[in-house]
Order: sequence, then C-alpha cells, then structure tokens
Amino acid sequence: MEQKNIVATIYLKDGKAVKSPTDFTPDGDLFERAKIYNDCGIDKIIIFDLSEDDEEHEKNLKTIKDLNHNLEIKVCAGGNINRFEDIKKIFYTGCLQVMLNGAKPQSMKLAQEASKRFGKERVLVSVKNVDFIFKNHENMEENFHEMLVLNKSMLDAAENITTIPAVVAVDNYDLEEITGILRRDLVRGVSGKFITEPGTDIMQLKTELSARGLRMVNFTSALKWSDFKLNSDGMVPVIVQDYRTDEVLMLAYMNEEAFEKTISLGKMTYYSRSRGELWMKGETSGHIQCVKSLTADCDYDTILAKVSQIGAACHTGNPSCFFNTIVKKEYVEKNPQKVFEEVYAIIMDRKANPKEGSYTTYLFEKGIDKILKKLGEENAETIIAAKNPNPEEIKYEISDYLYHLMVLMAEKGITWEDVTQELSQR
Repeated sequence: MEQKNIVATIYLKDGKAVKSPTDFTPDGDLFERAKIYNDCGIDKIIIFDLSEDDEEHEKNLKTIKDLNHNLEIKVCAGGNINRFEDIKKIFYTGCLQVMLNGAKPQSMKLAQEASKRFGKERVLVSVKNVDFIFKNHENMEENFHEMLVLNKSMLDAAENITTIPAVVAVDNYDLEEITGILRRDLVRGVSGKFITEPGTDIMQLKTELSARGLRMVNFTSALKWSDFKLNSDGMVPVIVQDYRTDEVLMLAYMNEEAFEKTISLGKMTYYSRSRGELWMKGETSGHIQCVKSLTADCDYDTILAKVSQIGAACHTGNPSCFFNTIVKKEYVEKNPQKVFEEVYAIIMDRKANPKEGSYTTYLFEKGIDKILKKLGEENAETIIAAKNPNPEEIKYEISDYLYHLMVLMAEKGITWEDVTQELSQR
C-alpha cells in the first residue's frame, strides 16, 4: 500500500492568511502555523493565492517565498494563474509544485506547457466535479501528477475514469470517514479544515491511522526500549540539540513510557525525576520540541535528540539551558557554514551601517555596476589562477571571489539560505 499523506491548506489574501476562499477573516500568525506544519507531521502544504490583481498577486508571491525560506516539507501553490509566466513565478518562490484550477478553460493548455518544461510530477490540478475529469482524462494522465478533489462525493465516479492519485478535502475530523477515504486505492492523502482546528494532533492522527493498517509517514523506531542500557533509575539521559544549528539545548531523561510517546507523537516527552511524572516538553508553555531524529550512542546508554525547538528550551526563557560560562578559550572559527554566515553578517552590517574607510562600504556606495565589475575581475583572476601550479594562489582568488559574490548577494537581498534551498531542490 502506498504511503498516505496529511496535507494542510493555507489561503492567502493581501499577503496574510485568511480562513477560506470565501471568508477573508484573518487566520492567525501565518509563519508560526507554517512552522508547526513543517515540524509536527504535515506531509505537504498547499497554498492558495486569492489575489484579485497583479499588485496583490505579487504581495502573495513574496509571502510564499518568505514561507519557503523556513519550510522543509513539500509546498505547492496555486491561484490567479492565467499564463505560463505565473507558473514560473510560483516555482521561483521555492515551491516544488504548482496547482492549476480545473475550472479554468486555459488550465489544460498551461498544464501541457508546464509538464513539458518542468515535468508532470510538479503539476497538480484542483477539481470540483467529475465533468472535468471525464472530458480531459487522457490529457490529465499525461500532464498531471496529482489532483485535489474538492468534492468527496465525486470519488466513486473519479475512480472509474482516472488513475491519477488524489488528495481529498474533508471538512470534519471524523476518524472513520478519514480512514475509509484513505483506504481507497486512488487516494494518496486527505486535507481539510479539521487540520487547523484547535486540538488536532496530526502525529496522533497518524498513529491512529497506522493502527488501522494504513501506511503513514511517521516515526518507526529501529530500536526497542530493551536495547538500551538503563541507569540506576531505569532511565536513559537525553541530550537535546537544535537540528539546524547543532546548539545543545538541554539534558533530560526518558523512561520507557516517555520513549514510546516520543516515537508515537513525534514530540519530545520526558520523565521528571523531581515530580515523578511524565511530561511533554512545552505542553503547558507551548515551547514544544518536534523530533527530527533520535540516535543512540555507542554504548546504548544515551540518546541524542535533534529537534525543532518552538520557543525557548530553558524554563528561564533562554534559548538553551547551557548559558553559564565556566571557562572559555578564544579560537578561530573554521566551520565553513559558520564562517560564511559570519562574513555575510558583517557585509550586511556594513550595508546597514556604513563605516568610513571600509572597502565593503565603498562597494555599496559605488553601487551595483562597481560590484559587478569587481566580481567579473575576481572571476577572471580565479580562472587564471586555476591554470597556475600554485594551489595557494587559487585558494586566495576563490576567497576574493566568494567575498565579492557575498557583497552582490547582500546588494540583491539574497541569503545563503536562499542559495542552499535552491540547490537542495535540484
């Protein structure tokens, strides 16, 4: 059986989240919600642009781009797509897929062009009735990877016409109905309002669906609790790191129940030795830790947890519990990621706060033409150095080139995160 997905939807109006295509009431902090979706079990996000003119469309595209900076799960966007250029703009925001509207007469022609250019696995379609499928099923098979079925009552008819996988919109959190829909061969996933309702725990839903025989994208432990060497209290210490920065956030302990709940819910759960009870991190504060990975050490007596931390890890409000310096020796940072980020940060500071005598400030003051001229010169010098036998020379020239490239990035508002995100999609 194919793995089944839980798909979230976001509706954008004037750059902000609203409740539905017909209800433009603001719907909370968009970026906070997207982060929760990203970390807590959602498999894909579909964003609908509800703009009515080009100005609003551009504003919504910028919001989608900003969202994609911090999202690691698949994002699809659609809405207000009238020409091929609109499809390209959606991909430029970092989305991996585009959603066309089956109700629009030009959508099939656009799908043909988009699937030929980008591949049909990146092209989806939303459908409200079976007529569209009936009239276009041959072209659909060739040009669409997946369809979003907005009317679940059409599923029986759709299954008789097409084999294109479907994500089905479901309004209510009805476990029996969701299970029945996901058991259909045609259905790849479900979406709907129930996902955004308070109290909906997606990882818990996935656990319940898995127990009913469905293959869900959730955690399965490669180790049993009996594989661990326990301390005298029958527990295992857990070192917790931020999965992006590797910063150590805290140390806590798990017993067997905490371990099983962590695997089941995808949220870090510990055993409090002082209170003598189980506790899910952030259950009362909201500062939850979503699991990215759990790894045992060589002796199987310690767990390293890499997490996405929402809010602060420490009860004092500090990002990490480890902030009381005992001793510290200065050293030269050589971690490539940190060096790039630190140099880029200095360049951005020179742009925001010009400093007399600074070469970086001089480049920004002279403008884009000067920056491009210097970048071209450094590129040529790098090529020349590559033809020479001395490796020190090319190392020096590459460093110069990368510095000037970062100045250009800062001038154009491009970050290393933008670049690495684009590379990761290739």
